[in-house]
Amino acid sequence: MGFCGAGYNGMQIQTEPGIKTIEGTLFNALVKVGAVSKDNADNPTKVNLGRAARTDAGVHAAGNLVSMKVITAIPGVDDFVGRVNEELPPEIRLWGVVRVQKSFNARTSCDSRKYTYYFPSYLLIPPKPESGLFEALRRTGSEVPSHPFWTKLEANSTLENDLAAKRAFRASPEQVQALRETAKKFEGTHNFHNFTVGRDFSDRSTQRHMKLIEIADPVVYGSTEWISVLFHGQSFMLHQLRKMMSALVLTCRTGTPPQIIEELYGPRMVFIPKMPALGLLLEYPIFDTYNRRIVTVNEKLQPNDEEYRPPIDFEIHREAIDQFKQEHIYTRMRAIEDREAVFDAWIRSIDAYSGNDLSYLSSKAVIPPSAIIRKGERRPDPFREKRRFDSTTFTAGGNDIAAVEEQEFEEEGEVTLNKAQLADLEG
Repeated sequence: MGFCGAGYNGMQIQTEPGIKTIEGTLFNALVKVGAVSKDNADNPTKVNLGRAARTDAGVHAAGNLVSMKVITAIPGVDDFVGRVNEELPPEIRLWGVVRVQKSFNARTSCDSRKYTYYFPSYLLIPPKPESGLFEALRRTGSEVPSHPFWTKLEANSTLENDLAAKRAFRASPEQVQALRETAKKFEGTHNFHNFTVGRDFSDRSTQRHMKLIEIADPVVYGSTEWISVLFHGQSFMLHQLRKMMSALVLTCRTGTPPQIIEELYGPRMVFIPKMPALGLLLEYPIFDTYNRRIVTVNEKLQPNDEEYRPPIDFEIHREAIDQFKQEHIYTRMRAIEDREAVFDAWIRSIDAYSGNDLSYLSSKAVIPPSAIIRKGERRPDPFREKRRFDSTTFTAGGNDIAAVEEQEFEEEGEVTLNKAQLADLEG
């Protein structure tokens, strides 16, 4: 299946009544068409409902997989997928149904997952001279890169004029190459404890394997240039992708050498802000091991045999998925950015910060003592994130750039979830 997550409280079905989720909407549609019996309609656990990747509130998926026991031979229904889609809203689409082995588990049978993060290239413009971040980096002795973008703006330029100039900005080949060189530092197996919350360096679960990071050439839509980054990893911890993207973008825009990413894998704890949730998209989960196993099962069978098990392959739905992405995800994402300037508000919140939490962004590519976080020790002037950037749903017509700038900062509180709860929140 695929979905636009805007307006939904995440992927996973909730026990509390009235909470709108992707799985809840799908389950209700399956009940209506007779794919779930009346005896099982009151509780999804009766049909062993599971998912390959859990997505947070508002996050989109071009492809995700839900496993459950369903009735596919429904009297009067010749096209199961088409009939279910009739009961689903247009922002949720069922791509296909595949019969799997009884031992199949949507989460543990999944080998890896692909995500895309999509952002305006103007985030690569270096910090504005005399901004809080610019001055903070100068205090560390860092050589902050200058950029002609800022010298071309008038001294009394308004926020609206600044934004218009940013949208006209086009990333240079050198900036795109810097992104690609830095992204290579993510590939392989590393300790990503600094790229999540609630985990320590000594926690073995923070070791994650990234198969491939690909950065596409910039593409212009409307007046804004966009860059997409594809992440292919075995699994991702809570907020890991958004923090990886933030480290990637902030490293490149400040002229910090790529080696800083390797420093962030070390035992010292530092703060990495999250990029806006708006740019995140689950492409699809991958089941290569399962698919290889059923090749043996299917050797002497025909597709119409009862024991035949088709492979799980999202690529056979590529045309429909790409059309859905453009109509329901990317077009909407770009419209929100055009109207609300979410990414601009985020980067200005970064540049307004003059404390020490981001002092590892420097030409020295080392983590200074001032940036290290010690448990139980309150640090002066900590960076405070805005909850607004966790949202992908915004009220139309509510754009007020100055008001966004003045919104109250809220610091992320201590995470009190146990390991099992954190694992359940992984993508």
